[in-house]
Amino acid sequence: MRSTFHTRLINGPFEDPGLLVSFAYEKKALLFDLGEIYRLTPKELLKVSHVFVSHTHIDHFIGFDRLLRIVLGRKKTVKLFGPPGFIDNVEGKLHAYTWNLIKDHTLVLDVTEIHATILKRKIFSCENGLLPGEIQPEEPFSGLIVKEPRFSVYTDFLDHRIPSLGFRLEERFHINMIKEQMDALDLAPGPWINRFKQSLFENTDPESLFFITPEKCFPLGELTQSIATITPGQKIAYITDVVFNEQNCERILQLANGVDILFIESAFLHEDQQLADRKYHLTAVQAGTLARLAGASNFQVFHFSTRYMYKGHLLMNEAKDAFNGHINI
Repeated sequence: MRSTFHTRLINGPFEDPGLLVSFAYEKKALLFDLGEIYRLTPKELLKVSHVFVSHTHIDHFIGFDRLLRIVLGRKKTVKLFGPPGFIDNVEGKLHAYTWNLIKDHTLVLDVTEIHATILKRKIFSCENGLLPGEIQPEEPFSGLIVKEPRFSVYTDFLDHRIPSLGFRLEERFHINMIKEQMDALDLAPGPWINRFKQSLFENTDPESLFFITPEKCFPLGELTQSIATITPGQKIAYITDVVFNEQNCERILQLANGVDILFIESAFLHEDQQLADRKYHLTAVQAGTLARLAGASNFQVFHFSTRYMYKGHLLMNEAKDAFNGHINI
């Protein structure tokens, strides 16, 4: 099965955290955290539709300016999500610049601030001068922050001495095209495949006709049975900047339950656990243990403390041993 989500940590493990999730065969991508993002090309950044910021420490948010610089002149809406105070953080960034020549631009920043029971939202649009922005009605919050036909994103609050958000990304279901069946029906790959998949995600009536070309069409349900296999979707979790305590562990295990891959910080070696506790970060053993207890199929550690520079293999080995059950906390 070919993956829909193509995942890549943006930087090396000793550098600013951040995860890019791009969609196969689509000009669409998601960002988790906004540290330094100069390794992402303008082409990659222009695909970004949603940004999920765990918290606004500088190593998680300094890349906002770079993203803004790339998307500014485009007809585009970027949706950003962050913890309490996030709207003020974004607005503070925007106040650092002069915006007198942008009213013919069409960029929109749709910013959501997540609280325990509500979502606050403010829209900053170029046609309105970006500032001061337009306050939107508050909405209830119970974990789900994005629900689109193809995917959903959930979040929960974790303790980093400030609220830090963990995230879970779920593909609704996965559609795998069967090439042999397509060949049998003389169907060449093309833009129609994305239209076909979108029809399934949008629950289009299976009795309706789906047009491959203006001259060639099939009932959608029959076509689906012939050329597609539908399987459970991918699941990804992203956890960073969190102390190891009972409440955090419960929430991490829920966010990461049964994921295909868990991206989880691993700041310190376990011999330095007391330091990790003081800094409100995880050790490698704690990260690997959480990945194992969550039932993650795979995991990847990142966000190493620079005190272990050139010794990153020690953190990776500890996390791997804990994941495999060779080390217990």
